[in-house]
Amino acid sequence: IHFIDEVRGIDIVLMVAFHAFYTIGWLYQVEWGRTLFRFFDPAAPFFAGLFIFICGISCHLSHSNLRRGLLLAGVSIVISAFLWFFMRSEMIWFGILHLLGVCMMLFPLFKRLPVWALAVLGVAFVALGAWFETFYIPVKFLFPLGLRAQGFYCGGDYFPLLPGFGWFLLGAVIGRTAYRKKQSLLPRVNAANPVIRFFSFCGRHSLLIYMLHQPVLTIGTILIFG
Repeated sequence: IHFIDEVRGIDIVLMVAFHAFYTIGWLYQVEWGRTLFRFFDPAAPFFAGLFIFICGISCHLSHSNLRRGLLLAGVSIVISAFLWFFMRSEMIWFGILHLLGVCMMLFPLFKRLPVWALAVLGVAFVALGAWFETFYIPVKFLFPLGLRAQGFYCGGDYFPLLPGFGWFLLGAVIGRTAYRKKQSLLPRVNAANPVIRFFSFCGRHSLLIYMLHQPVLTIGTILIFG
């Protein structure tokens, strides 16, 4: 469905730009990079939430959620292992790929529930995740759920199951209602427009872009600022 691809493409491009500002600003101490990162930082949760929401919509359209979830989980484990051995200061303990992988694997357990039940659970999980952010617990190993321990840094890329799975289920509600026929809701407009084609391409290849963007950004900043 082209509209979903295009929105996801815009989202992934914005994410790459945001990470580029961070890399330029903090890895190479370039002030304009820090300024742009701070300016866009308040909007980052919205765009990350939109990505999770779109993933929930897409899971209604997919017949292979478990396979896709296992793929994402495997990729996220490889990334975390690489960071653990080579860039431990940038360690991702439970990032957005971990979250999406687990959400996709859990979704088959929820997909047969009525739409109203998915909506209620989605709102409840979002609210529960917001509540978890107000306090700390004495143990560390529950951080994937959103329960954080005092003094334990969960990393800059931290997206716990709560509220993340709630946003995912709310996206699935839209998928079950707006896209119940699994057909596009909007006519294709300006399909030949290079900008639209670019964002659509990025949306269809968002996982590959996510996996490659940080090494490319790091190499690019080394070549330009190193």
